Amino acid sequence: MMQNNLVHENERLDELHRNGYYIIQDPKRFCFGMDAVLLSGFVKVKKGERAIDLGTGTGIIPILMEAKTEGEDFTALEIQEESADMARRSVLYNHLEDKIKVVTGDIREATKLFGASSFDVVTTNPPYMIGDHGLASTSDAKAIARHEVLCMLDDILRESAKILRPGGRFYMVHRPFRLAEIFSKMVEYRIEPKRMKLVYPYVDKEPNMVLIEGLRGGKSRLTVEKPLIVYKEPGVYTDEIYDIYGY
Repeated sequence: MMQNNLVHENERLDELHRNGYYIIQDPKRFCFGMDAVLLSGFVKVKKGERAIDLGTGTGIIPILMEAKTEGEDFTALEIQEESADMARRSVLYNHLEDKIKVVTGDIREATKLFGASSFDVVTTNPPYMIGDHGLASTSDAKAIARHEVLCMLDDILRESAKILRPGGRFYMVHRPFRLAEIFSKMVEYRIEPKRMKLVYPYVDKEPNMVLIEGLRGGKSRLTVEKPLIVYKEPGVYTDEIYDIYGY
């Protein structure tokens, strides 16, 4: 397929500043944010490991992980066909079809789709908001991405625990206000929290994101890494953010 035919009307092509990669996005749907980029910089995928991204949206996390890690086998699961189609076209645009496979399907059916203990690494940038409180429409693409309409935290952790091999690693970006619930549910599903990094918009503000690594069947020991500060001043990223983005 010609490169130009991969980008449809009303869509845009955004540069990722990694390996010359681009991503196809539709501004009317859900476009990736900083949380996905920060997660891709937090994740470790080693050579020979199989990784899956649950709720991949337009495929941003697998594409960035392919650029940033030694992993060569990535699966991207997405329930919304329009988003999955965009992700497939981005994979083709970047000539990554031998490394990244996009599957249309429900996170709640992940074990049926892929089988137990089939991945070394699970990543997810799930909906942060609880339920459909304050939503005008639960079928809207942005609503599905932001609210637990089609997928709950329980669903993600239950399926991740099943599809991860023993000793496999789980990576997630979420909101600090749900940390107590996140940790208790991770422990319940035997994904032991091992590493955590809080993200602050400014050094004197409260954190608004948290990056978490868990280990399937791991022992209880949590490392809290030094915080990540996004902005030095309005409009100016810190050096660490520029490094993660690859500018």
